[in-house]
Amino acid sequence: MNDDFEMVRGSGNVFRDLGHPDADREQLRALLAARIIDVLDERKLTVRAAQEMTGIAAADFSRIRRANLSRFTIDRLMTILAGLGQEVEVAVNIRPRRSSWLSPEARV
Repeated sequence: MNDDFEMVRGSGNVFRDLGHPDADREQLRALLAARIIDVLDERKLTVRAAQEMTGIAAADFSRIRRANLSRFTIDRLMTILAGLGQEVEVAVNIRPRRSSWLSPEARV
């Protein structure tokens, strides 16, 4: 075993693990984009065919395939999935977050 590496269990959100400020939003956008790519692959759709089916620009599908998601909001990605015949169901769980900005006394 190599002693140069330490095994660390991730949080389940790579964006949070990397310290991104909007990690939850980025994770959701990545999950939605991954599902769009899955649908395109399952149906063997080109970006042009996806454009014809949905009315969404082929360039947008190309951006999604390259994981260039900066232009996409969550609702836009959900709209694209709907155009591909997918139903998106969202479940929200809210709980206090452990944040480094909280004083030690305020942490539970």
